[in-house]
Amino acid sequence: MSHLNLPGSAPAAPWVLSLSRGAGIIAWQFQSVFQVFPTPGMSLEITFLGTGAAYPTPARGASALVLRREGQCWLFDCGEGTQTQLMRSHLRAARITKIFITHLHGDHIFGLPGLLCTLSLQSSPDASKAPVDIYGPLGLRSFLWRSLELSHSQLLFPYTVHELVPTPDQCPAEEFKDFSGLDRAEALPQGPPGRVLHLDPAEDSYLLVEDEQLVVRAFRLFHRVPSFGFVLEEKPRPGKLNVQKLKDLGVQPGPLYGRLKSGAAIVLESGATLRPADVLEAPIPGRKICVLGDCSGPLGAGALRLCQQADLLVHEATLGDSQQDKARERGHSTPGTAARLARQCRAKRLVLTHFSQRYTAGHAELQQLRGQAEAVLDGQEVMLAEDFMTIEIPVKK
Repeated sequence: MSHLNLPGSAPAAPWVLSLSRGAGIIAWQFQSVFQVFPTPGMSLEITFLGTGAAYPTPARGASALVLRREGQCWLFDCGEGTQTQLMRSHLRAARITKIFITHLHGDHIFGLPGLLCTLSLQSSPDASKAPVDIYGPLGLRSFLWRSLELSHSQLLFPYTVHELVPTPDQCPAEEFKDFSGLDRAEALPQGPPGRVLHLDPAEDSYLLVEDEQLVVRAFRLFHRVPSFGFVLEEKPRPGKLNVQKLKDLGVQPGPLYGRLKSGAAIVLESGATLRPADVLEAPIPGRKICVLGDCSGPLGAGALRLCQQADLLVHEATLGDSQQDKARERGHSTPGTAARLARQCRAKRLVLTHFSQRYTAGHAELQQLRGQAEAVLDGQEVMLAEDFMTIEIPVKK
């Protein structure tokens, strides 16, 4: 497994890329040299399970990556063979609690019914278990229900499907299909529950998940079929308390410190009100990860706004810049396309993925893709995703 630490406010972790050949296989080995510091807050990392386009091969699996946050795993896309890739990785499929599907092309969804069935085989019936939440374009609920129904597959755990209603301008007019009435003629009495999510025109995005710690939104992309990108952003954490100022005001360490830290005002013995802003340093920004589905570019202003200052931007680069016309015709991106978006959004790190299967690990053309992106970013380091590569995003201080 390759393991990388992204540079952040924590000490930079220089890493060395080396190639080793054995039995005709080129292996990528990343070695990090860093001093270990205790980092408060939740761990956050992504692992690529499949980084190839169109179909899986022994060298690259079909599209899939996992975001792991404090033990929970969130799966983004599920191409054919994803469950096998999971078994080969350090991850546990049973930890998957949410699944996000960027679009309905087969190399991004054909592994999903099989994965759910395998998870069911490894489960025991539990009516109190929280459902697995699945998010994706309109039509995903019908695809899953029909696949499981026709194969006589009954899952032992609950799941919900939350469908994003696309806009017609997300793909060529002749390719757009309105799935809103897909199941009206045939009711799904046992179909999975879930929401139907429409674009918020004011935000130009879809709100998927929000709690006290983070928010997940989707935004529109242009592809041959409606495609989406997803942004996970942690909410800012309260800054440090100015302990000396509190002591000068006569407030000793104790429960009142916790109230101020949580955002509540307190009343001093003098009768004066002390607000958190009076004794708290600036909030600490949360981390932000952006995962884009297949596309030739974002659609609308929402994507650019949501991806601003991303700590990690994962973007497809199916073909090299020399084949830009061919890539655009097929609704795909090149390294230059991805890098221009990263520059526009001031992303801190760009990772390219979803490579044509012609680009094998170690191939000279693959390294050219890196150079094409770095040229746009004035030499800023760009990473090429490989299957089973893990990237850790450190907590900001």
